[in-house]
Amino acid sequence: MKKLYFCAILLCTASILYAQEVVWQKDIKSSTQDFLSQVTTTIDQQYLITGSSIQSDKLQASGSKQNNGYDFHLIKLNQQGEEVWEKYFSGQNHDFLSATVNTQEGGFLLSGTSYSGKSLDKKDDSKGGSDIWLIRLNEFGDELWQKTIGSVSDEEARAVIQTTDFGFFVAGNVQNSAKGYGSKDVLIVRLDKNGGIASQIIVGGKGLDEVEKMIPTKDGGALLGVYSRSGKAATNNLSSATSKQTENFGEGDYWIIKLNKDGKVEWEKNYGGKGDDHLRTLALTSTGFLIGGESRSERSGNKSVGIEEGTDLWLISLNERGEEIWQKSYNFKNRDVLMGMSVITKSQEQREKNQDITTGILLGGYTQAEGRIENEDETFWMLYVDQNGNEQWRKHVKGESRKKEERLSDIKLNRDGSIILAGTSAEELGKENWKIVKLGDKQIDQLIEKQDIKIYPNPVSDYTYVEIGFDFKEADILLYDMSGRQLQNLKTKNKVTKINTQPLIQGAYLITIKTDTNKTVNAKLIKK
Repeated sequence: MKKLYFCAILLCTASILYAQEVVWQKDIKSSTQDFLSQVTTTIDQQYLITGSSIQSDKLQASGSKQNNGYDFHLIKLNQQGEEVWEKYFSGQNHDFLSATVNTQEGGFLLSGTSYSGKSLDKKDDSKGGSDIWLIRLNEFGDELWQKTIGSVSDEEARAVIQTTDFGFFVAGNVQNSAKGYGSKDVLIVRLDKNGGIASQIIVGGKGLDEVEKMIPTKDGGALLGVYSRSGKAATNNLSSATSKQTENFGEGDYWIIKLNKDGKVEWEKNYGGKGDDHLRTLALTSTGFLIGGESRSERSGNKSVGIEEGTDLWLISLNERGEEIWQKSYNFKNRDVLMGMSVITKSQEQREKNQDITTGILLGGYTQAEGRIENEDETFWMLYVDQNGNEQWRKHVKGESRKKEERLSDIKLNRDGSIILAGTSAEELGKENWKIVKLGDKQIDQLIEKQDIKIYPNPVSDYTYVEIGFDFKEADILLYDMSGRQLQNLKTKNKVTKINTQPLIQGAYLITIKTDTNKTVNAKLIKK
């Protein structure tokens, strides 16, 4: 069978069209097969690149970490794409980093799959087979705590989020569990902020169910997106397990599970046609949720849109109860792979405080050839649709060369309208480099509603972040009490700056921004 190559945007400095510019590109070279799992935009608008790597002999010798496989690998980049720090976390066997989430305190929680016992950086014994390995870090990449979750069965980590009470939901899969229902079930663990297990359940049908995505919901719960190849299962009378109560429509369906803040299943929905429909990503909207993935199904089941050719994108808008608002299908020809989805909102003064209205959705991914080569095959694409799913525009960006192995792993839309693309590139298989590209796009920039000054969190306890929403080269951030006395003066060149508010007493304060462009803006800060 002819080998297929995925070509994204990662080496395309000379090929950018459509009013796009490369702001910067970061190449992280490796002599081994590295896996890039995610790019996370941090609370201070920097970038954490996470994945799995085999450390070089030189690195292992300098760090005295002699292990036998892959390690958790993290690199933090600043807003200019310069390396801030690099970290590895190792056991003596393979450890694969799957998902990362920003904490509201400014650090991170890492969630990965570990085949290691107690060794090197891993402080807990193996539970049996593969386990879920969690590591909580501060903003500098220093470990705060870690936890191993597992059983005699094989567990794998797939997603992690932080909840409104500063705790966490961790989601993954467990294979052939005595407490489960099928060959692969969904495992959901709720943790407190210190890593203590608050609840743990297994959810599944009588076949195979794989977690693809999880997002926090406004009520403190979580929404899970599962690729399901299973039907309804009988209840097994275990309090720690919940059987799937919906039947599949076809070979593979979108299975949506809503959890309440206590980690219990609130509702579930199946969406699919008679073919194979593979969920990839979820997003919150002002009216509910967006579900996106790829479909090979014609109109059938509860799928009301057909396919044009190969594998199309299938997007569903749901309300907060999981009921369909609309569904749409989009085609780039051949196999269209959805990698990311960002909801663009606009504040409405007449609406409730802190409530936004969805104005559009930006989708990103790539097209893989299936059998024949077309002009737009093996290219990165972006698709922008309005709040009702109606296409507004689309664009392709060609990769540099089909001789190189290039794969887009993640895409993030930043609040300033820029886009971060993360993936791998190699001259030959087994030697994948990480490629990180920051793009500016004038068309997208016009969609983003910007504020001159934004402060978060506000009210604040210990630390807050001041974000400047307009262009400047250098600025002064001044903090005053309500009598007009100046308490702090920070100089910055970054759009986002962290401020220590621990010394402040409870009350109201004024933050003033003065820039080299002679612009001055003010905002109120509340210390709890």
